[in-house]
Amino acid sequence: MKKQSSRRQFIQQATLAGLSFSLPFQMNVNASGRQLTVNNKRIGLIGLDTSHSTNFMKLLNGSEKTVPTDGYAISAAFPYGSRDIKSSCERIPSYIEEAKKYNIEIVDSIDALLQKSDFVLLETNDGKPRLEQAMQVIKAGKPMFIDKPIAANFKDVVNIYKAAEKYKVPLFSSSTLRYTTQIAQLVSGEKIGKITGADTYSPAPVQDKHTDLFWYGIHAVEPLYTLLGTGCSIVTSTHTTGTDLVTGIWADGRIGSVRGIRTGADDYGGTAFGEKGIAPVGTFQGYEGLFEKVIRFFNTGIPPVPAKETLEIYAFMQAADWSKQRGGIPVKLNEVYNKSGLHL
Repeated sequence: MKKQSSRRQFIQQATLAGLSFSLPFQMNVNASGRQLTVNNKRIGLIGLDTSHSTNFMKLLNGSEKTVPTDGYAISAAFPYGSRDIKSSCERIPSYIEEAKKYNIEIVDSIDALLQKSDFVLLETNDGKPRLEQAMQVIKAGKPMFIDKPIAANFKDVVNIYKAAEKYKVPLFSSSTLRYTTQIAQLVSGEKIGKITGADTYSPAPVQDKHTDLFWYGIHAVEPLYTLLGTGCSIVTSTHTTGTDLVTGIWADGRIGSVRGIRTGADDYGGTAFGEKGIAPVGTFQGYEGLFEKVIRFFNTGIPPVPAKETLEIYAFMQAADWSKQRGGIPVKLNEVYNKSGLHL
């Protein structure tokens, strides 16, 4: 009875505070309840159309391990992936050959991949097929890391999380920009004390049939939320051909902004404002920080980023898109949630 009580308390703490559903997670077991061992740490990879896939292959299956893999390895890969985004499609043949060098079996369907894996990395660069692909994984009960973008639109993002709740499947998504050394130091308070605001920036090319910032601007939004946390209430977007400037006002009065860059020089970074100082946010540092979090997530079933925060990140970007469409009029996040069937 004591164990059951502890588990109930854990699930209550892991709920999506303020939203209409919660996500239960399993500790130290996979979706079928088996204890994790080296024999069932097989990872299936969906989407050989992004450099993220090749980086995960190197980190997990490469001969030189730069971070601990804890016995996990990619066993199989389904290449598709994008079928109509040229820049992504063109990568697939060479990435298939690279996968074979790492002794990864290439399969012709997600069903086949699920038979050969216990966990899944959903890396498809194209957000349009993400809902269909994620549903196959979720219904099979496989814990899953979903790379950016979770989907091409907010409705699909919500449906993926609702399905994960229904089938009790652990789900984790994040940009690697969340896990830089500089951001960790800022969040801890050791550099500038409590953070009072932040401005971030990243490249923000757009892709047809994707909500604008979902495709690439999320690399600036993710660090902003890492620094400020949840609680944004109003979003305003200023849009030109070459730039998006999105400003959010948090319920406690803090202000955060995102600059999405499409012309001229671009990079990843920003500025954090604190009670004791002002400091740069830092730039891209590779995939190792994210990789370590993914391995921990597979071991525990606990997502390092709560579902509530991930959903608010995508709601923020959806609100920015609506603000742009309405000529820069502020949009409340409550409107995004309510129209999507979520309730604060």
